[in-house]
Amino acid sequence: MLDRRDVPLAALTTLRLGGPARRLVTVYDEPSLLEVVRAADADGEPLLVLGGGSNVVLPDHGYAGTVVRIALHGLTVSLDGDTVQVTAAAGEDWESFVALCVSDHLVGIEALSGIPGLVGASPIQNIGAYGQDVAQTISSIRAYDRQTQSVLDLPAALCGFSYRHSAFKAAPGRWIVLSVTFALRLGELSTPVGYAELARVLDVAVGDRAPLADVRQAVLALRRGKGMVLDAADPDTSSAGSFFTNPLLSAEAATALRGRVQKRCGAGILAPEWPGGQGRVKVSAAWLIEQAGFVKGSFDGPVGISSKHTLALVHRGGGRTADLLAVAREIRDGVRADFGVDLAAEPVLVGDTL
Repeated sequence: MLDRRDVPLAALTTLRLGGPARRLVTVYDEPSLLEVVRAADADGEPLLVLGGGSNVVLPDHGYAGTVVRIALHGLTVSLDGDTVQVTAAAGEDWESFVALCVSDHLVGIEALSGIPGLVGASPIQNIGAYGQDVAQTISSIRAYDRQTQSVLDLPAALCGFSYRHSAFKAAPGRWIVLSVTFALRLGELSTPVGYAELARVLDVAVGDRAPLADVRQAVLALRRGKGMVLDAADPDTSSAGSFFTNPLLSAEAATALRGRVQKRCGAGILAPEWPGGQGRVKVSAAWLIEQAGFVKGSFDGPVGISSKHTLALVHRGGGRTADLLAVAREIRDGVRADFGVDLAAEPVLVGDTL
């Protein structure tokens, strides 16, 4: 356990934004993590758990409490019939974990290659990309419940997974993920390719399978082209990934949006949409943003839209979190005014709101 005071946090995030922590504790094992958390809770100390810093927006004034940085490591593997159960500690690097699974011919998370962050954060946001989301392979999660002060092993069915959401995200601050167990399959071919753009790159039909390593390399290439693979030489990667989620609309709201789109963009024009489950319609946030006039590279100054990906807000240097939120609010308000749709932020906004 490493305990320090008045530590700058910006360098621990992919956005490179945010002020100092009054106290930063890096924990390397589960007992130390539980000790720090329980002590902070007993003292009424504000507590923030920080993983890879890739899906968080920290305030300019910093954090006047204890920031716990997760550095729990370790992997265990067991065979259960045709399924390989892989348990990864919360502090394992997600991209390295995916690379290892693909190299060992473990099928199920190959389309999630290149996503920055740690394993422990993956179920909270139910990370997803290119037709896969992590909930499809999670078997169980070991987590600490700050409300009951107990460590629980939760089966996936109790985790409340949905699009970019989970029971952990629904109760901010309550749960601390300690490890995640994945149910993967041994094989040479991927899960059925579920995303048209990826299928085109692989030269297969949607629903077909492809060699596992080919899927991983294709996903990495697509993500690099959008500035979504961390690269110190590429300023477009200084972001928190997609800043806005694709809106999930009721059937009535989707009908109203179609009318607004045709009125603004012309007869016969429709926003890209897909079934969103439970009678809802998922709509492309990127398309709405672009049609509202916010194209790639928009906004001068220290924060703007990536030149490669409409959904990514990038910090070009010398900026503040206030600059980032001002840009985000302008985009949100523009989409709302033109299309009547409210965009929601995907990263966690600590101490701030849109």
